Amino acid sequence: MAKTKATTIDEILSHFSFLEDPREEINRKHPFRSVLVIALMAVLAGAAGPTGITRWAELKKDLLSRVLDLPNGVPSKDVFRRVLMALNPQAFQLCFEAWVNSLREKAGERMKIDQPILAVDGKTLRRSHDEKKGLGALHLVSVWCGELGLSLGQVACEEKSNEITAIPELLGLVNVEGAIVTIDAMGTQKAIAELIVEKKGDYVLALKGNQEKLHRAVIDYIDQQSVNGFEGIETRQFLSEERGHGREEGRAYIQMRAPKELPGFELWKGLKTLGVVVSQSVRKGQEVISKRYFISSLDLGVRNFARAVRGHWSVENGCHWILDVQYREDESRIREANLRENFAWLNRFSLSLLKQHKKKDSVAMKRRCCGWDDAFLLQVLTGKDT
Repeated sequence: MAKTKATTIDEILSHFSFLEDPREEINRKHPFRSVLVIALMAVLAGAAGPTGITRWAELKKDLLSRVLDLPNGVPSKDVFRRVLMALNPQAFQLCFEAWVNSLREKAGERMKIDQPILAVDGKTLRRSHDEKKGLGALHLVSVWCGELGLSLGQVACEEKSNEITAIPELLGLVNVEGAIVTIDAMGTQKAIAELIVEKKGDYVLALKGNQEKLHRAVIDYIDQQSVNGFEGIETRQFLSEERGHGREEGRAYIQMRAPKELPGFELWKGLKTLGVVVSQSVRKGQEVISKRYFISSLDLGVRNFARAVRGHWSVENGCHWILDVQYREDESRIREANLRENFAWLNRFSLSLLKQHKKKDSVAMKRRCCGWDDAFLLQVLTGKDT
C-alpha cells in the first residue's frame, strides 16, 4: 500500500486561515493561528486547560520557535484563555472539517471500511456547571466512529432532554453519505430518520418507551414470529460469545424485514428491517437475559446489523471512558461557556489524532510520549509515518 502523504505544519496553520481573530487589534501581539496550534499540541501532550497549555509551551519554547511564527515569544496564559473564550465554538470546529475528512478518508482506505458506523451519543461534563453564573453543566452530543478512531463533530446543549434538537444540527455538520448512523432511543425520531436518508446514509435506531406504540408493536411482532419459528418470513441470525470481567455473555442478533402493517410504517422514511439483540449472561452464578429492539433502513444482512449495534456500544469504551479516565474530562473545572466547549473539541480532536498513530501503546502512553518526545509529537500532529 502506498504511503499516505503527511500533513505539514503550514497545512495545519492553513485550516485556521478563514477563522476571524476575535481579539482587538491592540491585543494581537501573538499570531492567532500559532496560538491555536500551540493549544492543540499542548492538549496532545496532556494539558487540561489554559494553565497547562502555558506551562507546556514555556518548556517547549525552542520547539515552538522552530516550527511556528512566534515573533514575541511564547504567549501567556491570559492569551490562550482569552482566545479560547472569545472563539465561536461552531466556527472553531468548522476549521477542522477538511482535516477531519482527510483523516477519515485515509483511515477508511487503510482499514478497508466502505460503510463506517457513526455513533451519535451524548455526554455530560459533570463539573462544568457554575451556579453563580447560572451556567448548567455542558452536555455534548457528538459523532464517534469507533472503527476509524475519529470524533467527527459535536454540538452542545444544556440538558440531555435537548438532544432531540441537537442531533439534527449535528447531522447537518457531518457527512453521513454511505455510512450507518446509530442513535440510542432518545434520537429515534421520524424527522431524524428522514434527515439521515436524505443525506444518503443508513440508520439503526434503538427503540424504547419514547416511541411506545411502535416499540410495543415491534416487540409483539417479533415475539409472535419467534413462537412460530420465524416460519414464512425472511430472517437472518448471527450468534456471538464473549468472556471477560468475570462473566460470560452470548448474543443473538436477529434481523427481519419490517412488515408494512406496522403502525406508522409509512412515516419512517427508508424503514426496511427490524432487529432484536438477545443477550444472555451469567453473573455471579445467575443467568440474566435482556432484549433490545431496533428499526433500520439497512437491507437484510445480519452481520452488518450486528456490526452497527456493536459499533454504537464502542462509543463508551473507545471515547467516553478515555475522555473521563485519561483526559479527566469529568473533573474539569473549566466553566466559561465558549472555553469549555472549545476545549472539549480540542480533547476529542486530539484523541482522534492519537488513535491514528500506528504505535500500539494506549492513548495515555501516547500522550506521555507527546510530552517527552518532540519528534513523536510532530508525527502525531502531522500524520507522518502513520
